[in-house]
Amino acid sequence: MSHDIRGPILLVDDEAGIRTVLGITLADSGYQVTTAENGEEALRLFREIRPAIVLTDIKMPDMDGIELLQHIKAEAPDTEVIMFTGHGDMELAIKSLKHDATDFVTKPINDDILEIALKRARERIAMRRQLHAYTHELERLVEEKARRLVEAERMAAVGQTVAELAHTIKNIANALKGSIYVLGKGIELDEREYLLEGWRMVESNVGKIKDLSLDLLHYGKYGRLCLQSCDPRTPVEEALGLMRDRAAAYGVELAAETGDGLVPVEMDPEALQRCLVNLVDNALDSCRIRPGTRVLLRTLPYQTGGVEYHVVDNGCGMDEATRTRLFQSFFSTKGTEGTGIGLMMAKRIVDQHAGTIEVHSRPGMGTTVVVRLPGGRRL
Repeated sequence: MSHDIRGPILLVDDEAGIRTVLGITLADSGYQVTTAENGEEALRLFREIRPAIVLTDIKMPDMDGIELLQHIKAEAPDTEVIMFTGHGDMELAIKSLKHDATDFVTKPINDDILEIALKRARERIAMRRQLHAYTHELERLVEEKARRLVEAERMAAVGQTVAELAHTIKNIANALKGSIYVLGKGIELDEREYLLEGWRMVESNVGKIKDLSLDLLHYGKYGRLCLQSCDPRTPVEEALGLMRDRAAAYGVELAAETGDGLVPVEMDPEALQRCLVNLVDNALDSCRIRPGTRVLLRTLPYQTGGVEYHVVDNGCGMDEATRTRLFQSFFSTKGTEGTGIGLMMAKRIVDQHAGTIEVHSRPGMGTTVVVRLPGGRRL
C-alpha cells in the first residue's frame, strides 16, 4: 500500500519569507501549494480548495493558529493540520495536539523534520481512505447478501422475518462502524493498543457476517424434507459426534441415554441431526461458564409410536420472558454473539415433521427441551 498521497496543501504564515521558501520546497516535492498570510484568509481559501493537509504557524495576529485549527477541525475533522511553533511555544504546541493537530514542527523549520511530519500525515490519510473503502465494501456485501437472501426461493418461508433479518444485519453493520471508529482513533492517536483492539473487533464482526450467512444457508437447505423410515438413534449419535469436541473445549460433560421400545420414525435424519446439534449447542453455551456442568441427550419412545428427544442441561437456565421468546425470529440467548437462526431452524424442522417442541427452565436450575415426533412402527 502506497502512502505517497500528494495534492493541494495550504500553507499559512504571516511571514512572507517563510511562505516563499516553504512554498518552493513543497512545490518541488509535488504539492499544489496555496498560501495565506493570516487565519481569516486561510479559512476562506480552505473552504474553496479543501486541502487534505494544512501547515500553519501557531502565533499570528487576529486569528491565531489554534483558532484556525479549531475552525478547520469543526468543518472537516479528517484534515491533517501540522503546526509551526517557536522553541518557547511548547505549551501552545501541546495545546494544538489536544485539538487534534497531526504534529508540530519548531522554527527554524528543518526540511527533513518537515518531511517526516508530512509523511505521517500522508500515511494517516491513506489509512483513513482504506478504512472508509473497507467499511463501504463490507456494507455493500451485507446489503447484497440481504438482497439475495430475500430474493432466493429457498428463503420464501421466512418472508415474514425480513424485518428482523434486516435489523440483525444492521446491528452487525453498526458494530463494524464501531470497529472502524476504534481503528481510526488508533491511527489518530498513534496508539498500538487501539489499533489492535479495533482490528480484533473487525475480525469478530466479519466472523459474525460469515456465521450469519452460513446459518441462513442451512436454514434454506431444510426448506424441504427428505423423509425416510429411520432409527431415531441415528441423528442422536451423529449429533453427539459433531458436538463432542466443543463440549470438551467448554469443560462440559456430554452424555446420552436411550430408552427401551424405540420404533423407526418417518423423518429426515440429516435435518433432525441439525435440529439436535442446534439445541445441544445452545445448551453448551448455557453451561460453559459454570463448573461441573452436564448436557444429556435422551431418546425415548413417544406414546403415538414416535420418539421423544430430551436435551437436558444443568446450566444457568432462563426466566419466563426469555423462554417464551426462545424460538421467535432472530432472538438469541447469546446476546450479540448469536443470530437466533439456530433455534429458528430447530423449531422449523420440528414443525415440518408435524412434531412439537417444549422448553422447561428456571434461572439457575438448568433447562430441558423436549422434542416429540409422531409416527413409526415397532423395531
